[in-house]
Amino acid sequence: MFYEASGPHGLKHNPFKALVSPRPIGWVSSMDKDGDLNLAPFSFFNAIADNPPQVVLGVNGPHPEGGSKDTLSNIRETEEFVVNLVSYELRDAMNATSEMVARKVNEFELGGLTSAPSKMIKVPRVKESPANLECKLQQIIELPTNNPDHINSMIIGEVVGIHIDDAVIDDGMVNMEKYQLLARLGYKDYTYVNNVFSLDRPDQEAQNKYLNR
Repeated sequence: MFYEASGPHGLKHNPFKALVSPRPIGWVSSMDKDGDLNLAPFSFFNAIADNPPQVVLGVNGPHPEGGSKDTLSNIRETEEFVVNLVSYELRDAMNATSEMVARKVNEFELGGLTSAPSKMIKVPRVKESPANLECKLQQIIELPTNNPDHINSMIIGEVVGIHIDDAVIDDGMVNMEKYQLLARLGYKDYTYVNNVFSLDRPDQEAQNKYLNR
């Protein structure tokens, strides 16, 4: 099948997000200038560079009370945020924090989670998460939208501090099967990493042959 992205697709639900998947979940903690906390999951999230490490976050749509979503507003104000990675064990807590609630609601409490101090920034992290990326804002880019009431923004942050639960580290590497990173598929579907395989790049294979001669 083919359809123009701006036109009807003829399917039961829009397939775009199902096709671009799985997508890791950026569970973002942020704080306004008054110290009020917010925690929200975003599936338009990924790493985009590693020297220095940088992440990108897509924040789309307005807050139910009007204006920007809390995450976007808070990051504009403080220029700091934490990306808390979500394990399979935290799926229900993450889902609880996705609820559209009033601005002053503390989603840490909504999800039964513990806020732990960060090392490099003021915004706290989710203690229960297997990994936390402390970030400082680099840039906010306003993206095109087909609806002026539906804001599309891209947030780029530099990762300045990284927390990893020692329980998921084996032999100096993150054990992905212990990590059990949760990811978003399309519709209401999720998955998590429980099956891992490795591939050598062709240039790496050639280098290994040369070194082993």
